[in-house]
Amino acid sequence: MTRARLFGLFGTALSLAAPAMAFAQAADPLAPTGQWSANTAGQAATPVMGWNSWNAFNSDVDEEKVLASAQALVTTGLAKQGYRYVNIDDGWWLRRRQPDGRLMIRAERFPSAKVKGVADPSFRPLTTKLHAMGLKAGIYSDIGRNTCGQIYTPDFKNQPEGSVAEREVGLYGHTDQDIRLFFADWGFDLIKVDGCGIRGLPADAPRVQNGLYRALTPLVDMQSLGRTNVPAVQALYRDVASALRRYNPDGDYVLSLCLWGSSDVRAWGKDMGNTSRTSDDITPHWTRMLTNFDTAATRSLYAHPGSWNDADMLFVGTGDFDANHLTEARSHFALWAMINSPLIIGFDLRKLTPELQAIFGNGDLIALNQDPAGNQAVIAYQSDDYQLLVKTLANGDKAAALFNRSAAPTDVVLTAAQLKMSDGAPVQLTDLWSKARSSFTKEQGFNLAPHETRVFRVSGTRRLPNGLFLSEQPGSVNPAVDGVTVPRADPTIHHSVTSWFGSRGPGEHVQYGGWGGAQPDRAAYGQTMRVAGTLYDTGIGLLAGSRLEVRNKGFRRFTAKVGIDDSSLAASGPVQFEVYGDGKLLASSQPMRFDQAAQPISADVSKVRIVELVARPVTARQGDGPAVAWADAALTR
Repeated sequence: MTRARLFGLFGTALSLAAPAMAFAQAADPLAPTGQWSANTAGQAATPVMGWNSWNAFNSDVDEEKVLASAQALVTTGLAKQGYRYVNIDDGWWLRRRQPDGRLMIRAERFPSAKVKGVADPSFRPLTTKLHAMGLKAGIYSDIGRNTCGQIYTPDFKNQPEGSVAEREVGLYGHTDQDIRLFFADWGFDLIKVDGCGIRGLPADAPRVQNGLYRALTPLVDMQSLGRTNVPAVQALYRDVASALRRYNPDGDYVLSLCLWGSSDVRAWGKDMGNTSRTSDDITPHWTRMLTNFDTAATRSLYAHPGSWNDADMLFVGTGDFDANHLTEARSHFALWAMINSPLIIGFDLRKLTPELQAIFGNGDLIALNQDPAGNQAVIAYQSDDYQLLVKTLANGDKAAALFNRSAAPTDVVLTAAQLKMSDGAPVQLTDLWSKARSSFTKEQGFNLAPHETRVFRVSGTRRLPNGLFLSEQPGSVNPAVDGVTVPRADPTIHHSVTSWFGSRGPGEHVQYGGWGGAQPDRAAYGQTMRVAGTLYDTGIGLLAGSRLEVRNKGFRRFTAKVGIDDSSLAASGPVQFEVYGDGKLLASSQPMRFDQAAQPISADVSKVRIVELVARPVTARQGDGPAVAWADAALTR
């Protein structure tokens, strides 16, 4: 409901959005709540790890392949390292039985589903076997009537069979029934919920016109947020989340949202699911990996323990990441570890080589992904050719990834300042691939091979020894309202050639509506953070009309310098900045105007659980407000 001002953009959504709009007009979305609103339900205190059948087998999945993959996780020791979820993707169903609507398993592919003395096939024997191996079991569905494989894959194996109604195996109209079946009856622990069924079946679709499927007026338009019924999409996924809580009272479940960055899911996925896809499908190509990485890499403030950005499954072992391309494979894995994307293997583990196992099983990199602080890496240096990612770990160490995106060798420099460490003291490095140790003072040069990613665990004297900058702890900062009223696609995401369209048509359009949201150490639209000509390398940038929730873990004081960022228009403002503690006003600024020097603001937060930072426009305006800066924002002891 805090996003209600957005709803006016969506023409067909107006009637559905009306109750939410009425509520938002009565309740100020910037009013402090004293609560943490990002999702904490389910079992995802750290990113999910495991295996999924799709990248390895597409829909040609069966029990033998699933169990062989599960056994490989156990035999190789990968399960002990955290790879616990074994997820069956599309291709498992036979039909939806009529008239009771019960889903029927393709039992010839999953023979243990035929339980002696039981009329209906059941996945319970399979999930019981996986649980006995110390693993978890995941299942796939779609939020619509039909699945992605049915709608978009002509050569899809194991298509649901029968009448039009029997082929409608998705959740639409059956959410409570199916979630109860999956979790209470069959014993699954995770569900991946795709969204193709609410996207690809308009009345003029060929498969509707030939009578294969029923029409369902699309709720999602991948090319247009204005034609996407965001409230209706949210409502469908909210029903799934509610059913999961209902049939898992112990909270032992994972909800994986798969909307590929559409439907403004950037803004609300973190509040509803445990993982949320930020892009369309990954493919085993270097450039497509860049696309998927880019959709998640700048969204570190939208990921927290319990709700993670999902850049899609790992393609390590295949294509540009196979045994002949180990540099690329290591980069792919390291980047996913740094951005806290779920580590879901998409490889046929029956073909696992020692070299590939060494990548999947790199315990030091897994530890970065599974670090309990839950801080997604922040981009400390940004270019099209080279990026530096830095993340703060629970014990106070840092991790740094030096990423050469290009196909040429690259000379780069790592500085203590980029790590937010002291220029005058040694910085200790441990290479997490070679395990070599080294140190430097102030800066150190490196030569990166094409497509290479060097990853280090870092220790040293911190620039802020008695606390943390907010940009160092994105896992504890939630943009409950980020000020974006006009969602638009992020133009900085790499546009790759997709395998499904090739070079036909006008080229790739990135669906992820993430431009202008909350950013660590940068302005809202990705520029460097600057107020009245003064550059700041640390802080939180976002838009006016925003409210940040900050978890306070034993700190005593909040400090920052606030102002309107120079990336705004000169006519922007005025904006007033407010600091709340557990819902009570602790400090506020004077109204700030463009080109006015940043003003210090501070508050005693020693007994505060949730700090809230509000940037409130003083005068009403249409559209997005100016970019604002909480420069040098920090919590100190």
